[in-house]
Amino acid sequence: MSDWNPTKYAQFSDLRLRPAMDLLAAVGALPAHGDIVDLGCGTGGIGPLLADRAGGRALIGVETSQAMRAKAEEAGVYTELHDGDISTYEVGRGAALIYSNAALNWVPDHAVLLPRLAEALTRSGWLAFQVPYQHDAPSHALARTVAHRLAPDAFATANADPHVLTPRSYDDLLTPYGHVRVWMTDYMQHLPAVAHGHPVRHFTQSTYLRPYVDYFEERGGGADDYLAAYDTALGAAYPLDGRGRAWFPFKRLFVTLCKA
Repeated sequence: MSDWNPTKYAQFSDLRLRPAMDLLAAVGALPAHGDIVDLGCGTGGIGPLLADRAGGRALIGVETSQAMRAKAEEAGVYTELHDGDISTYEVGRGAALIYSNAALNWVPDHAVLLPRLAEALTRSGWLAFQVPYQHDAPSHALARTVAHRLAPDAFATANADPHVLTPRSYDDLLTPYGHVRVWMTDYMQHLPAVAHGHPVRHFTQSTYLRPYVDYFEERGGGADDYLAAYDTALGAAYPLDGRGRAWFPFKRLFVTLCKA
């Protein structure tokens, strides 16, 4: 995929930061020693709050996007910033907190990844992550349906499997390592009116929509037809109010582990 666009991503920074803060608030007292690792740190929006919890520990950000990593560096709160793929990045041993906000949903093989992260924690260390649980909601399902309709050879099915597992699966995977909490939150949010297109499209275009937009743009005709069809479909699923706003519930799955 093309690199992330920090400017587009920041359009809804307040809505994206809210679950990140809720996740961090669920992390209890950290052990006396060990680094804090922010997997998929993005632009570093949660970085200052992680730094407040660091208490002199190293705060390490890991991010594959060069553009997002550059923004995180501007924040000046990370001790180190690494260009790393979460699926292969070696956290090392003895981490006090491994934190990941809306990043593991891009990473496959959670049944392999999560035990490896749990093993990297020190005693009484924390693993905390949050992922969108929006796969079957109209915002995501329509993205796949429209892509399948316009390019069935490239998108043979509108039912692409998400990397995200079921809540019970995460509990089963992590319970052998300590105390696990799993919960979901539906964030009820108004998206403001936009000059063109649908407000929900502007929210998803910088995240979930990226591989679909990339595909149509790389084939010479641009993504205008795809985005127009997606906008039309969204209009029925998320009707606008009298001020042009869209009511957009967004479900997120939270998991914390405190290692025994």
